[in-house]
Amino acid sequence: MTKTEKALLLRRQNQLNRHQGANFEELIKSACEYYRGRGVADIEKTPEEMKPLKNMGAGRFVAVYVKKAQADFKGFLRGGRAVNFEAKHTDTPRMEQDRVTPEQAERLERAFTYGAAAFVVCSFSGRDFFRVPWEVWRSMRALYGHKYMTVQEAEPFRVPIGGPGVLLFLEGLEERKC
Repeated sequence: MTKTEKALLLRRQNQLNRHQGANFEELIKSACEYYRGRGVADIEKTPEEMKPLKNMGAGRFVAVYVKKAQADFKGFLRGGRAVNFEAKHTDTPRMEQDRVTPEQAERLERAFTYGAAAFVVCSFSGRDFFRVPWEVWRSMRALYGHKYMTVQEAEPFRVPIGGPGVLLFLEGLEERKC
């Protein structure tokens, strides 16, 4: 295979990964609407901050994403408990711990320290979904002997798909009693 063919193959794979990641986030957004509609939680996607580089006129511009230090999604559960989580997708047989950036990890750690529900929602190949508690994610090496998680290791954190294809990623989180 030539360098050009390898580059084209890599570009195609990157496009596919972005598309599948976007589909996963849409699945989560739909679940957030489901939970909001039932008065269970109010969770929103954290907008990604952008830095404009060039004004193209007519309200258009060229921009780049600024490195973010916030979780992908945040909000609160009925009863007032805060929720912060990352969404990570992979088409490989393992989810690498470093998929959560140091800045994101710091944010999830702070949320966890203050009593928020902090976790990582994982998608393996768009078929298997898991809500991995932050305290498990951050401790992968101690728990599994490596800094990644396989589908088998994630099994205790499996998220069911309910009703008309709703990812029920909040099931089992306790409502805080005031």
